[in-house]
Amino acid sequence: MKFNKWTLGLAAVGVVSLTSAVRADESKMSQVQTALSNTTISGYVDVSAQWNIENQNTYNANGAGIGAPPYAYGGLAKADGFNLNSVDLAIDRPQDESSWAAGYHVELQLGPDNPASFAIRQAYITLRTPVGNGIDWKVGVFDTIIGYESTTDGSNPNHTRSYGYSIEPTTHTGVLATYKAFDWLTLQAGVANSSNVGTFTAPINGRETYESQKTFMGAIGLTAPESWGWAKGGALNFGIIHALDGSPYVSGAGTRDNLYAGITIPTPWDKLKIGASFDALVWGNSTAVVNPSDDYSYAAAVYATVQATEKLSFSARGEYFVDGASNLGLYSGAVFPSYAPQVTVEAITFTAQYNLWANVLSRLEFRWDHVESGTPFGANAGVTGDPNHGDSFILAANLIYQF
Repeated sequence: MKFNKWTLGLAAVGVVSLTSAVRADESKMSQVQTALSNTTISGYVDVSAQWNIENQNTYNANGAGIGAPPYAYGGLAKADGFNLNSVDLAIDRPQDESSWAAGYHVELQLGPDNPASFAIRQAYITLRTPVGNGIDWKVGVFDTIIGYESTTDGSNPNHTRSYGYSIEPTTHTGVLATYKAFDWLTLQAGVANSSNVGTFTAPINGRETYESQKTFMGAIGLTAPESWGWAKGGALNFGIIHALDGSPYVSGAGTRDNLYAGITIPTPWDKLKIGASFDALVWGNSTAVVNPSDDYSYAAAVYATVQATEKLSFSARGEYFVDGASNLGLYSGAVFPSYAPQVTVEAITFTAQYNLWANVLSRLEFRWDHVESGTPFGANAGVTGDPNHGDSFILAANLIYQF
């Protein structure tokens, strides 16, 4: 065992003994080992190559890029190129089974798929209070409680994100309580910051936006029990998030409500799993909304995955998206026009996954987005010389190394 020069000098004049120094050093090491004994490190590296078929990376008369669907983590930035999507590193100290258990989760994410404006995606302390079956708390920054798809790339059946995911919040800073009332019923409730924290906001319809106005959230999860046979493990989830937030159109503020419902259903054929989701985003009480009758967007999606072999699976997703508030920038111009029609988009995504290498998800994906009505993908349909792409075809290859 090595000692520093100060320890050796004190031992030489008899102030300390090497034996006590060894014991002190061993005690410190034991404390460190105890603290780290249940700590885990995990993460992933996500890369891809994407081809936007028919050279849709073009620009309109105003110099705005068009032609790429505006779903989350997509767009022109990844068109026709190789991409580093994200590098994720998570450190966990999970709770034990004691009544007053505690732990933590820190997750760092780098790359264009990071939903936050800085490297910390999540960082929270977990606590348990022995009330009823036990209430588990998260205090800090945590992922949103709604959505069929996850911000964690490899947890989703498809490489590209859905329109439903794209209109959901991604993270919150606040407090979240989770209570498992029964094996089949889980309840969640939380309060978090809204975007007006630390800023002065003008009155909304005559009422001030005080610092006490926060984001409130709640969710209910139902899980099919073992007694349901082949349907066991099926899940039905509902959630709502009410926030005070900035207007998407011009400077101003209003409320935004995210509503979510999702279901995952096993089938008698154990290789097939199906699911469906519905997301709605509604803006309200904002003096900045030009057309209050169209201050919403909603998305419906169906999912299916077939596990053909141990390594090979096929997944499909069908979507129907209505954008009545330009939440994804589907309208032309800088200001939302009161006469603009709703944009309706349909999308179909097919993904084949084959795990050839250990710890690596290997995917090949084809995606088709079709504009049913309205101004497609940011194009100025009424301006001479502006392309009017009603369809987008994307072919992508995706590799995710998980550790």
